[in-house]
Amino acid sequence: MSTSTTDNLRQRSRVPSTARDATPHTSNRTEPLVEVETEGDGESDEARLARTYGRTPDGTVFVVPETHDMVSQLLDPREPKNLSDVMVLAILALHIWAAYSLPSSLKRPIFAAVFLFWRAAYNVGIGYLLTVQSNYKLLVTWAKRMKLFEDPATGKNPRPWLYKLIQHELEAKIPKDYKMDRAPIEYNTWLVFRRVVDLILMCDFVSYCLFAIVCGSRPAGEGFGIAFTRWIAGFALVGFNLWVKLDAHRVVKDYAWYWGDFFYLVEQELTFDGVFEMAPHPMYSIGYAGYYGISMMAASYDVLFISILAHAAQFAFLAFVENPHIEKTYNPPPPRTRPESRMRAGSEASNMSDGTAESSKKLATNPDTPLPVHNLMGLKNFDLFRTTDYSAMLLIGYFTAFAIFTPSTPTYQALFVANALLWRLWYSVGLGVILTRQSKEKMFTRHFVKYGETAGEAWRQWKGMYHLSMNLCHVSFMAACWKMYTYPADWSYGWVLLKHVVGLSLIALQLWTATSIYESLGEFGWFYGDFFFDSTGKLTYKSIYRFLNNPERVIGTAGLWGMALITWSRAIFMIAVIGHILTLGFISYVEKPHMQKIYGENLRKEAGLTKFIKRSLPQPVKGLQMSVDKVLDETKHFVDDFVEAARSKLAAGSSTIVRDSTALFNKYPARLTLSRIAPDLAGYDPKHYTVSMESTPLLAADEKASGKESAKARVPKDVKTKVFEYGAPIRVKWTAPANHSKKDWVGLYMVTDNRSREMTEVPTLGRWVPTCPGQYDTTTDKGIVSSDQPVAGTDADLVQGEMAFEGDKLWWTQGVFEFRYHHGGGHNVMSVSEPFEVRIAKVDDEGGEVIGPCEAEAALLPIVRNCLDRDPDIAPATVEEPFGAHVERDSKYAKRVVYAIRHMFGVEFAPAVVPADGNVVKLAWRICSAKEVLAPYSMSERQGPTTPVRDKFPDAL
Repeated sequence: MSTSTTDNLRQRSRVPSTARDATPHTSNRTEPLVEVETEGDGESDEARLARTYGRTPDGTVFVVPETHDMVSQLLDPREPKNLSDVMVLAILALHIWAAYSLPSSLKRPIFAAVFLFWRAAYNVGIGYLLTVQSNYKLLVTWAKRMKLFEDPATGKNPRPWLYKLIQHELEAKIPKDYKMDRAPIEYNTWLVFRRVVDLILMCDFVSYCLFAIVCGSRPAGEGFGIAFTRWIAGFALVGFNLWVKLDAHRVVKDYAWYWGDFFYLVEQELTFDGVFEMAPHPMYSIGYAGYYGISMMAASYDVLFISILAHAAQFAFLAFVENPHIEKTYNPPPPRTRPESRMRAGSEASNMSDGTAESSKKLATNPDTPLPVHNLMGLKNFDLFRTTDYSAMLLIGYFTAFAIFTPSTPTYQALFVANALLWRLWYSVGLGVILTRQSKEKMFTRHFVKYGETAGEAWRQWKGMYHLSMNLCHVSFMAACWKMYTYPADWSYGWVLLKHVVGLSLIALQLWTATSIYESLGEFGWFYGDFFFDSTGKLTYKSIYRFLNNPERVIGTAGLWGMALITWSRAIFMIAVIGHILTLGFISYVEKPHMQKIYGENLRKEAGLTKFIKRSLPQPVKGLQMSVDKVLDETKHFVDDFVEAARSKLAAGSSTIVRDSTALFNKYPARLTLSRIAPDLAGYDPKHYTVSMESTPLLAADEKASGKESAKARVPKDVKTKVFEYGAPIRVKWTAPANHSKKDWVGLYMVTDNRSREMTEVPTLGRWVPTCPGQYDTTTDKGIVSSDQPVAGTDADLVQGEMAFEGDKLWWTQGVFEFRYHHGGGHNVMSVSEPFEVRIAKVDDEGGEVIGPCEAEAALLPIVRNCLDRDPDIAPATVEEPFGAHVERDSKYAKRVVYAIRHMFGVEFAPAVVPADGNVVKLAWRICSAKEVLAPYSMSERQGPTTPVRDKFPDAL
């Protein structure tokens, strides 16, 4: 069910300030759903404070009635029942009857299909409904369009029987505090949505349990001890799962359980304690422990695999449905900083926990110098022109080839195990010693300063060394595992399959841990940047660090144990033990002393999980735990004294595995040819339809012919094609007969996309606007300026309208485009506009000299404003104003800007440059620097030779 991210747990269930500020014109009056009869002057203060107030997107405030969970509503005889309850119970009974009546040979495949159907209905079906509601308020729009909650007494409801049925269903569930005709439409829509969710979730759970029952069996040869342990562990996991769900519901109530914040927000402060201190997204992570408990009791790999599939689908639901909504609703980008507050903003930025930004500030010697953005971690940052990446690729390739093409003899096995052990020791002990000396005396930095280098160069060299060492440590370990692994002859024998499943799960856990750590610490923290630069940042415990102080200590080496399980080798088990011990030593003797020196009392003593466990322990166990802590602390001091006396340079450590990043795939829509002509076109004359447009044209100086065979060369002609600025909003005016279809729409296409002028063959990919409001979702209506205005001075009965194409409705590329007017929600074309060109004006270097920053700023500012949608919260008004925070959140803005720069100045930048620079001044400075560096290699006729040559070629090299 709906839960918040760890960063926003305490903001999830209340209206964010931005939501309140966005509707200053709305009334703040409170509209209770029912009249509350009170005695005396009014109701008691306790009753008033106990109320929960909701706020709809239009600013309407209402009292949220108390509701109950679906299990008690369905199964508790004291709760009122209605038709929907009977239908749900009947469908559940049908499932149980099928499990009893179907032939034994059909039960397993049929119930597997039934469960997968309901799981798809949950993750795909509910996920789609929530996504369109979050993005377009589409569920509420459908309810308005169908007039589901329109009182029949007004005469506007076409289905009074449906209104009465819904009213009876909803009011029967909330008999005390709710009247449907007085509730906001968002709340009513949510209640109807809840009934759909109840059906899907109950059928999902029941079908899973029935599938486990029909698959359950006792393995042949299983002893009593194994069977007893299996059932006890299974019941324990199911009981733990039940407690997680109940405790989570205690905290988030029905509002978040049923994704209420997709429909309205509540003004209430909730304390996220209990299970929310144990793990991130507990209802989706540890809340599925019962699946594995049931799998153990069923003793069926079929149940286990379908449980893993369902759990993975739930994480996908979290990633693609819930997290984007949470980010948009509870963590909106901050307002853009104005020039007068730049110094204050810089002071605040110095306290950021994001290590990457901190390191960038340290590396920049000039405050106006652009910041470095070429990160090292992740496949998306892999660069073959960088020595570190090139070396890593070659070495990994050599290791892989050597492991594959050498025989798995005892000699080679011993060689690979020894190699893995040596790399593990270097990665932990060797790098640990370097970091320790760097922390105490800046040894690594001093080495490079001695040869005239800077601290920034030392930092870059350290990152390369650490990155190579980490890659080779993990690759050598995997190569050793490859040599020690034996492919099973029989997967059904003993524990073979289970060991592989558990091992792969542990590997996945380590990958997730590494990813979470990197996302929390950034590039700066991942490479121990505070060992190299003085940190002025404040510690913040977010993401995985909210629950664990040192994730590497417990789950950061889970992959080592996973590989030990899969290979079932003593040698690999030994490496896993040594690796885990080295990790603990690294944390204790390298990280912890440095953190105490840098942050002192600001370090947190206990993590969220530790606090929760200690609160849950009985008093005698707490006393025992304190005694054990005392013994461990005394032992640690003894070891420290011993090590210091022996003057051993001990340092140990292990970091987590490199984050695997998935490559970005470009998705190209298929071209669909539509040949069916709508039957309702009769009576409409295409001559009565027109489409015209206007936008910001390019200056005449930009359109003149330059004499070059380039995009600027133009053929003189009488009819000039309109040429508009890149990214400038386009106003479209249309005319149509007065009886035109209200579902008509206008789409933007490239001229070469469609072969036919009567039928559109390709989708618009969102680049369209309807002619009339209220026919589609509310998002598309935002482009409508006017609609169905009578046209004067014509013989025919015509109407006209106007719409704006801007932002994501534009193509954001150069080319020749056209607008097409379509009939009745289909793809039949009634009118096509004249073609127009969108072009980026090229900035030439006059007189063979590189352009200056002022010229670059003047040319860049208008195009940057267009790329940032001319939004006052994002786009700067002057060259010194910083970009809005949306630029860093959404990469589409940066991609637009670097595309424009490439065609304006002939310089190609990575998108990460734009948010790193932050304003037009720094961006122009970077462009001028790049142009100066590349000037000798320019192919322009105005800049002399195409490549730098000497006046006289030397006789000998």
